[in-house]
Amino acid sequence: MSFSVGIVGLPNVGKSTLFKALTQNQVNISNYPFCTISPNVGVVKVPEERLNKLEKVLKPEKILPTVIEFVDIAGLVKGAHQGEGLGNQFLSHIRGVDAILQVVRTFEDKNVIHVAGKIDPKSDIEVVNLELIFADLSVVEKRLQALKKELKSGSQKEIVQTATILEKIKRVLDKGELASSVELTEEEKDLIKDLSLLTLKPVMYVLNVDENNLQPTTYNLQPNSIPICAKLEAELGELSKEEAEEYIKELELKVASLDELIKLSYKLLDLVTFFTIQSKILQAWTVPNGAKAPEAAGKIHTDFKEGFIKAEVINWQDLVKVGSEGEAREKGLVRTEGKDYLVQDGDVIHFRFSGR
Repeated sequence: MSFSVGIVGLPNVGKSTLFKALTQNQVNISNYPFCTISPNVGVVKVPEERLNKLEKVLKPEKILPTVIEFVDIAGLVKGAHQGEGLGNQFLSHIRGVDAILQVVRTFEDKNVIHVAGKIDPKSDIEVVNLELIFADLSVVEKRLQALKKELKSGSQKEIVQTATILEKIKRVLDKGELASSVELTEEEKDLIKDLSLLTLKPVMYVLNVDENNLQPTTYNLQPNSIPICAKLEAELGELSKEEAEEYIKELELKVASLDELIKLSYKLLDLVTFFTIQSKILQAWTVPNGAKAPEAAGKIHTDFKEGFIKAEVINWQDLVKVGSEGEAREKGLVRTEGKDYLVQDGDVIHFRFSGR
């Protein structure tokens, strides 16, 4: 149904507090078919200002935003790759997500003991990353052993290619570096996709700051870092929208908001949004950047993909500017695109398919 982000980190860093804050914005999943949500998964809408502008033009009876799943995964401890804590259970949960959000503690609180006895964000990141590296190393070594046995029965091009890729990744993991530091082509990524390597997944870091010190943190730890006060965000979620906005204004908050976190997660996954209007429902949909029109059509229904004929496309800004779909057609702003069309962020699309 949607893309997923796993919230990870050491115990007592604020993961569950952040998850609580996020899921206070959880959408009604009854609108999204074929979706079973477990207690530790929250389906959160992606803030989308364009929907409000399109609503004024298209006047739908219902609006459905695009969504991201956030998965709250049990706290990781040193030695998880060897079975410490939840061990392999924890790591298997991470393998199922599309990206990783690592919560890093920067706040001081005598009532919440840090597992290492002191606040050291850089060290915390290294501990978590090292556990992921060890876990990937185990997976890679097992697959390499299996591939070597297969090669004894005869040389097969794909087996040789896969083994070469894994050897390259193993050398990087052996040095304590993430597999994402290895440059791989899309074809190479496809060959090892079934391994779901943890350190190949895109990662962002949430620096969980002190509610009594809400200035941006000076920690310059990693790319894709964002400072947030999870405790404050959870408290704001219990207020009305008006009350929350007034409180934020009074505090002159300088840390990021949940909306910014959700948007960054979306950006991290390299996704684009397109819109459809059918049966008086205006809906936002998510596809990977570079997806072709039939793949986007398949997000709506498999019949749309299998019977794809063409896509009628208009940029959302053009539609808002002219004021109606009819006017857009008269002005020649609606384009007809075929199977090779790459969906662009902000496209409003009508799909035509056989059988309709």
